[in-house]
Amino acid sequence: MSLIYEARWVFLEGILTTIKITIAASLLAFAMAFLAGLGRLSPFAPLRWLALVYIEVFRGVALLVQLFWMFFVLPFFGIVLDPIVTAVLALGLCNGAYGAEIVRGAIKSVPHGQSEAACALNYSRQQALWKILIPQAIPMMLPPFGNLAIELLKATALVSLITVHDLSFQALTLQQTTMRTIEPFTVVLAGYFLIAIVITGLFRLAERQTNARLGRGAR
Repeated sequence: MSLIYEARWVFLEGILTTIKITIAASLLAFAMAFLAGLGRLSPFAPLRWLALVYIEVFRGVALLVQLFWMFFVLPFFGIVLDPIVTAVLALGLCNGAYGAEIVRGAIKSVPHGQSEAACALNYSRQQALWKILIPQAIPMMLPPFGNLAIELLKATALVSLITVHDLSFQALTLQQTTMRTIEPFTVVLAGYFLIAIVITGLFRLAERQTNARLGRGAR
């Protein structure tokens, strides 16, 4: 316990870095998920193919490889990214590819009668999408988006391999300098678990609120 107390500021720095990366990468992932998911539903073939290529590439390549490629290979092309920027980009783009299928699936799950009702109201395709389909699809997206955010949080442990001083990096450094293993990695375990609990609670709250706005019962 004395080691944990003595290294409390080191752990705090690591936790804050992990939280910052998780938030930034999640925002990027959700934005890319909507762009690619809507792209897959576009009536324009080039957009559908562009979205499909993005999804397949980033889902088909291991996240660790994406991190290493952005951090170690891009400099050969004159593109040098800060380690945290690299982490956010890799995590966000990779998880956004998975999120795109969540968006597409949720929108396609809205009953077809809703589209017919929009047509009867003389809504354009875009109006029907943004005013009727997406609002009803969002509650269906939130539970899998919550799971995606937790998976993204856990994946942040990889960013220590590109010198980002996140929670895992700080614990590993402390373990190597003190030769004590139990305390540092117990803090890491507890830290990730507590952050995941907060993420779960936030998404459940958002789900209840969106269901209430649509007149649905809380789940």
